[in-house]
Amino acid sequence: MEIKRSEFITSAVKPNQYPVDDRLEIAFVGRSNVGKSSIINSITNRRSLAKVSSTPGKTRLINFFLINNTFYLVDLPGYGYAKVSKAEKESWGKIIENYLLNRPQLKKVVLLVDSRHKPTNDDILMYKWIKHYGHNTLIVATKKDKLKKSEISKSEKLIRETLELTKEEKIMFFSSLNKEGREELLEVMFRELIEEN
Repeated sequence: MEIKRSEFITSAVKPNQYPVDDRLEIAFVGRSNVGKSSIINSITNRRSLAKVSSTPGKTRLINFFLINNTFYLVDLPGYGYAKVSKAEKESWGKIIENYLLNRPQLKKVVLLVDSRHKPTNDDILMYKWIKHYGHNTLIVATKKDKLKKSEISKSEKLIRETLELTKEEKIMFFSSLNKEGREELLEVMFRELIEEN
C-alpha cells in the first residue's frame, strides 16, 4: 500500500457532520499523549497533516483525512487526560462512542498504546469496549525509538498480558520519528480495505 495523496477533509462532533459517502474508514484511538497525530503524519509522509500539539488532550473533535481519494483515516479525541473537567471527559467519551457505535463505514480500529508503559485502565476499557462491539482491532505500540531492542519483547509481553490478547492478535511496534516498519504497518492496516474495494 502506497499513500500518494492525503488531505484533511473535516472535523466533526456529531454524526451529521461526518463525511457523506461510502468510503471505508480506519479510526485511530488512544490516550491523549500517545502520538495519534504524529503517527498519521508519519504514515502519510505529511509533516503537518494532523496538528501535533505540545499540550495533551488538544484533539477534541473527530478529524477525517482522505487517503488516495479512496479511504479515510479518522483521528478520534484522546482519552485519559487528567487536567480536564469530568464533564469535558464525558463529552469526549460520547463523541468517541457515537462514532464507534454508529459508523457502518468503520472497518478497523487502531488502538495506540505507549510502548514504554503498561497499558492504563483507560486503555484496557477502550480495548474491551472495541472488542465487545465486534470491531476489527490492531494494536500499535508507539514510541518504539525510546526502547532498546532488548526491551521490545518485554514491552510486548506486558501489553499482551495487560490487555489479555490472544496469540493471534498482532501488536505492531512503530516509531513516528524514524518510521521504521512503516510499509509493514500500512500493509496490515489497509489489507482488508483494499480487498473489499
